[in-house]
Amino acid sequence: MLGDVYKRQGKYLIINKQEIISEFASKTGDVGSSKVQIAILTKKIEILTKHVQKFKKDNSSRRGLLLMIERRRKLLSYIKKKDSAVYLEILTKLGLRK
Repeated sequence: MLGDVYKRQGKYLIINKQEIISEFASKTGDVGSSKVQIAILTKKIEILTKHVQKFKKDNSSRRGLLLMIERRRKLLSYIKKKDSAVYLEILTKLGLRK
């Protein structure tokens, strides 16, 4: 997986996007490819999942979490149609299930 790519700044968790981009980029300057977007969304989902588990009545954050999960699901289905080898590589790197 990605290790510690987020740090605590005050009461907020900050994601180190540059580390994620460097690991998942196909070439230098690749910041918007589907692989990079999925990796960043996965880290955001992990952080927001912990928050929603702690604050069960925070429905606005829960809605945001569901929207992020849906966006990641759509990106994953796009990559699966485009190149199944890359799809399986992303799943194993991020520790996601099919």
